[in-house]
Amino acid sequence: MSRTGIYPGSFDPIHKGHIDIINRATKLVDKLYIAVADSPHKSPLFDLDERKEMIENEFSSNNKIEVIAFDNLLIDLANSLDAKILIRGLRVVSDFEYEFQMLGMNRQLDNNIETVFLMADAQRQSISSNFVKEIARLGGNISNFTNKFVEQKLKDKFKLIK
Repeated sequence: MSRTGIYPGSFDPIHKGHIDIINRATKLVDKLYIAVADSPHKSPLFDLDERKEMIENEFSSNNKIEVIAFDNLLIDLANSLDAKILIRGLRVVSDFEYEFQMLGMNRQLDNNIETVFLMADAQRQSISSNFVKEIARLGGNISNFTNKFVEQKLKDKFKLIK
């Protein structure tokens, strides 16, 4: 029996913290879906297709990973993919509080799906998509926080906005 997992998020944009969690998660599952949430209520900088493209660019050579979009309940998505493991990354205590509540709700919806928490690597705990976007918007160096493809996408996006 294969182990299928889902790592959900908005990934607006993907950064080295996400990449680290994804690489570590692939050691726990046979197949990992990176599920990009539509999340229009978050007013993302990048549209859904752009966010998927940035992730696909990073993981194109990894045959254990498939990038998909979703706009429904995560538990419904998991059941449609026969995934029994949800991967969640934790950076700070406030992440745990939110994720613990989500775990409780997801268990109520389907107690056959397990959530696995992976702690962010110590040197990546401060990275967030919001910080990366803000630094890029102000012309700062984000090369320590994301890959070159995403860095260029951010530069291009902020040139269009100005």
